[in-house]
Amino acid sequence: MSIADWPAGERPREKLIERGASSLSDAELLAIFLRTGVKGKSAVDLAREMLVRFGTLTRLCAADKKEFCAIHGMGQAKYVQLQAVLEMARRALKEEMQSGDALNSPGAVRSYLQLLLRGRKQEVFVVIFLDAQHRVIAGEELFQGTLTQTSVYPREVVKRALHHNAAAVIFAHNHPSGVAEPSQSDRLLTDALKQALALVDVRVLDHFIVAGAGCLSFAERGVL
Repeated sequence: MSIADWPAGERPREKLIERGASSLSDAELLAIFLRTGVKGKSAVDLAREMLVRFGTLTRLCAADKKEFCAIHGMGQAKYVQLQAVLEMARRALKEEMQSGDALNSPGAVRSYLQLLLRGRKQEVFVVIFLDAQHRVIAGEELFQGTLTQTSVYPREVVKRALHHNAAAVIFAHNHPSGVAEPSQSDRLLTDALKQALALVDVRVLDHFIVAGAGCLSFAERGVL
């Protein structure tokens, strides 16, 4: 049975209009993006198969072009559309994060970092630079590493902070393992960066670890 034959209240598009996007399942949202299925499968059926294949929506969105296009019915055009949607979401969250005091909109900061780092296959270290009113000046991916570690150099972080004339910073990195708990090396690195930046009067406001669907804050944990 095609989606067109479903009761109107159960069709993903009509359901979204009547009840809002949050009422839809991951498969229903993905089905709206796909628009059509393939022979013998509705868009919802295809969406469910894709989610089973990748395990989560996060992993699906993080798939590279080869992985994505290997799915029957998917191709380069659909992959490009997905990347465009994800980039629009990142930019919208970045604009929200930059619109005011970063500490007064922690949800925007957290959501932006999750969308930026979640699903990455290697560790990435990001620094968000802020002015004296905690408004975002810039965000940069300063270091990339392997599946399990990234080499971060305090000297380079200090140089970028001075370049932006930053008064404060927020750090973030991901754990591809999916475990958000900070390691001993994460704690030692944060302390080393705090000490280095204190010499040039730059405060460290937080350090986030993004892993899977989680996002851990050092400040909230009281370990900063």
